[in-house]
Amino acid sequence: MTPSSPSSAARRLTVMGIMGTTQILGFGTTAYLPAVLAAPMSRDTGWALGSVVAGLSLGYLVAGFSSPRAGRLIDRFGGRPVLGGSSLLFAIGLALMGLAPNLVVYYLAWAVLGLGMAAGLYDAAFATLARLYGESARATMSGLTLIGGFASTLAWPLISVLETGFGWRDTCLILAAVHLLVGLPLHGFGVPRVERQSVMHQSPPAHREAVSAAQRAATRLLTLVALLFTLQSLAASSLSVHLLELLRQLGIAAATALAIGMLLGPGQVAGRLAEFTLGRRLHPTWSTRIGVLLCVLGIALLVPAVPALAFVAIALYGAGNGMLTVARGALPLALFGREGYGQRIGLIARPMLLAQACGPILAALVLEKLGASLALAWLCLLVAASCVVSWRLPARRKG
Repeated sequence: MTPSSPSSAARRLTVMGIMGTTQILGFGTTAYLPAVLAAPMSRDTGWALGSVVAGLSLGYLVAGFSSPRAGRLIDRFGGRPVLGGSSLLFAIGLALMGLAPNLVVYYLAWAVLGLGMAAGLYDAAFATLARLYGESARATMSGLTLIGGFASTLAWPLISVLETGFGWRDTCLILAAVHLLVGLPLHGFGVPRVERQSVMHQSPPAHREAVSAAQRAATRLLTLVALLFTLQSLAASSLSVHLLELLRQLGIAAATALAIGMLLGPGQVAGRLAEFTLGRRLHPTWSTRIGVLLCVLGIALLVPAVPALAFVAIALYGAGNGMLTVARGALPLALFGREGYGQRIGLIARPMLLAQACGPILAALVLEKLGASLALAWLCLLVAASCVVSWRLPARRKG
């Protein structure tokens, strides 16, 4: 059966739909969970709201340190067992959270969830698709992020309904059960099995010098890719948390600011859709450059503090950010190929996730001490720096 045959294409769509569904479940019960449950947790337990929200930062830190290991496991064993393991980790973490008698156990729950994030969110999913489909995985990655983009749209209202009806503790236990009853079977039966990959043997002495030179070049290129996406993640995590406060300090009315902020999600979906339909004709380096330029332009258009421009700004920024979500998976695949892809994307993810943990804290300090205008200037500099890095990347795979 060839990869282009109808049955193969249908199978890919099925895998994409299954993994997109588990991405919604994974993001909805980790990254988007505090937005709904943090306040009820704080009211019920007496824990400070900041202490509750800090759990997510801990999860990102653990995920960052764990991502390369998860990638190596996918390289060797395929994504099926690793993604299935993430469902178990999510279930354990959420159950611990629902039963947590104090902040120590609550943070332990987030540490377990961080392990699940490393093994089950986009980076692990991209590594799984690269292992399954090789360098033709880009379109499937795009479709996956397109489905995953609806995580907050679906998770926030559903979790809110559960919290209203059952309280936050039982909500966590219900979500843990969903991972066991829905996520685990989807990963176990819906993700194709691949052959175990043997450990690479050491190259002969005569070839070591050439291999070493190639490895150094690949390491430099990998460092550039990691730097680009880390700078972007630092800006994106800062803006997503503080957007409404930034707009308020710029003098934009609260209702208008909320309407502006609501364009972020549709903008991201539009960017991913553009990548899914049109972007596949471009090398991922060019898609990355376009995405970064849209982000720079979007943040710059916020500076004048004109509401009409701000609507355009957030739409452009959202589209650029959506394209970069796909590029995060497609660019390393195009530049380095499928061999060792899981480990590489895990290494790229480590500083990105650390930036996501630290970005909102740094942005809050800048916003408090220097004000909205200088905070936006700082974000512009971060994204502009990532734009400069993007032009250092080749627009073809290194031979």
